[in-house]
Amino acid sequence: MSKITRYKVRVPPAVLADLKRRLAKTRWPDEIQGAGWDYGANLAYLKKLCAYWQRSFDWRKQERLLNSFPQFKAKVDGIGIHFVHVRGKGPKPFPLILTHGWPGSFFEFYKAIPLLTDPGAYGGNPSDSFDVVVPSLPGYGFSDRPRERGIHLGRVGDLFAKLMTDVLGYQRYGAQGGDWGAGVTTRLGLSDARHVAGIHLNMVLGRAAATFTGPPSPEVETWRKEYEQWRAEEAAYSQIQGTKPQTLAYGLNDSPAGLAAWIVEKFRRWSDCNGDVESAFTRDELLTNITIYWVTQTINSSVRFYYENSHGAPIITPGQRVEVPTGVAVFPKEIIKPPRSIAERGYNITRWTQMPRGGHFAAMEQPELLVQDVREFFREFRM
Repeated sequence: MSKITRYKVRVPPAVLADLKRRLAKTRWPDEIQGAGWDYGANLAYLKKLCAYWQRSFDWRKQERLLNSFPQFKAKVDGIGIHFVHVRGKGPKPFPLILTHGWPGSFFEFYKAIPLLTDPGAYGGNPSDSFDVVVPSLPGYGFSDRPRERGIHLGRVGDLFAKLMTDVLGYQRYGAQGGDWGAGVTTRLGLSDARHVAGIHLNMVLGRAAATFTGPPSPEVETWRKEYEQWRAEEAAYSQIQGTKPQTLAYGLNDSPAGLAAWIVEKFRRWSDCNGDVESAFTRDELLTNITIYWVTQTINSSVRFYYENSHGAPIITPGQRVEVPTGVAVFPKEIIKPPRSIAERGYNITRWTQMPRGGHFAAMEQPELLVQDVREFFREFRM
């Protein structure tokens, strides 16, 4: 077993001082009159956000929040994996690994973790408690940045399986995730089925759902057209991150305003906020997530993950299916939403919940709704 060491977030004062200097010297671009958000991140909003980041945002307060969760690091196949590990308060907590995506971080789950680990304290049943493990993806946040090619979803899924079984000693567990976390969770359901009791997704992978090769149907064709339209209109970020991430990284790693624009535009576009991003997230939540990328200098390694996945082996191949029981929570403003009949071609879906509100960042936007669905899905797997 790999040695587990305690971890605390401690950003050097010089890094924070440099951040404020860079924000103060931002060279702002022009903008077409009345552009709004049509061309990308809105100039007036970014100026307001960055002014708050420079003058009012209290990173030390947010650092204390992050450090209120027990954090650890462990080497798994030579890569240092940072993770939160909170033991459940209940008669027999069920182990559950939660995996984030891009442009998020382990911080996405900060509101969901207490609800999952201590349901009795929030009006729930203590028998629904979980032992929660929340790793940072390799190249994200406080995990190591990969130094070699090929660290893609399949490899990460295998790393996280070893984290759960070999490092933490869980021989039966569940997995949950959205975005890249949905890919990792899918991989866990495929490759570690002897340990994984079930998986829960708040985003079904579009390509994974459409891999089944069979006669086309009107529903399949409609979904494929919708999916391709989304890729054509909204997926430019994915194309550049999957082909030329290094070129992109020079600007994002050097300019905090540029980094904020790149990330916050996605939080606005992909959330259930009706165009007002701060109606779904507080300014401090947005900036805590962005600051994690800045102080760790992981924007390059995080977007490089797209390159590795677009050039690596797919996690699910045509005709292949995840056979472990799968629960899906469908939030109305999720960016990829194949219908159940198509998703079932890639997954053994035993629970499908249409949520009344929420978007891509479900654990931050609607933690109570997500947690309730996770609780109900995993009840049948408790022993």
